[in-house]
Amino acid sequence: MKRKTALKDIAQKVGVSTALVSYVLNNQEEEKRVGKDIAVKIRQVAIEMSYTTNQIAKSLKTRKTNTIGFIVADINYRFTSRVTKAIEAECQKINLTVIYGSSGESAKKFFELINVFIDKRVDGLILVPVENCADQIEYLTKHEIPFVLIDRILPDIQANIIAIDNEKAAFRVAMHLVKTDHKRISFVTYKSNLLNLLDRKKGYLAALDEAGLEKDPMLIIELDDQEIDEEISRSIDRLLILNPPCDSIFFATETLAVKGLKHINALHVNVPEKLGVVSFDESEAFELFYCPITYGCQPLEEIGRIAVNTLVDVMKHPKTRKTILLETGFHIGKSCGES
Repeated sequence: MKRKTALKDIAQKVGVSTALVSYVLNNQEEEKRVGKDIAVKIRQVAIEMSYTTNQIAKSLKTRKTNTIGFIVADINYRFTSRVTKAIEAECQKINLTVIYGSSGESAKKFFELINVFIDKRVDGLILVPVENCADQIEYLTKHEIPFVLIDRILPDIQANIIAIDNEKAAFRVAMHLVKTDHKRISFVTYKSNLLNLLDRKKGYLAALDEAGLEKDPMLIIELDDQEIDEEISRSIDRLLILNPPCDSIFFATETLAVKGLKHINALHVNVPEKLGVVSFDESEAFELFYCPITYGCQPLEEIGRIAVNTLVDVMKHPKTRKTILLETGFHIGKSCGES
């Protein structure tokens, strides 16, 4: 078997010390004031000699693996795929590797994944928290493991958080229905204690207050995600036979919007003539609907990018504490009767 190229082999060929080669290949040339020309030469020779780092030995020496863990709530969410790509791209710029896991919205699986990643000696974690996971987050804090929460805020938990202002964004979406002359506005959401969904409901209710519209409890639909297809169909059926009937629906997630639109279409209810529709977030499936859908837009790429950079800050400075709430966008289609 051919012997692997070592640092000393590169050093001998370039005519410099092994330490100098180590500085360059560990991206410390500026810190150690290595000349630009010699750094280029060392990297060139390393490529010619097919040098690869021994990551295990390196991690034992530096106590770093240049690896982070990313736990998502559900691998099938559009949020997950877009944020994941952004995290990958940002990590690539700074030579970090990302390991993924999906909790499936289970606190038990969430904790199991945290332990797996800790066993793999990841340098830090980016997490989409699930319901009832406060104990797990406290565990990370107690053991001084660097982490950043994204998308969802946990009340009373001191952590670095990258998210959006869900209440403000939902208020904006609901007010668009008000401005397009809708008065019987339904809000369809999941039955959940997650703060992001509760804040979206608050934004919806605040918009009704602002417009002086009645808060009819019959118009607020909270669904169990275990039987979502059947529940959303039954709920829309009930909304349409209310007296007076519902004239518009605000879906709290794009998943609910897609499932809801599928049933609305099956009923041959015309959007927007008979029913206005908005979604808190966008979905590629909206392109398949005959009427362009109006929806809010989360800055998913920005969330991923800032999450990585914040985690790097936390790994360097453990006492870092940031809560960053990003602005959302808004796409106006024709599903509310816009002119």
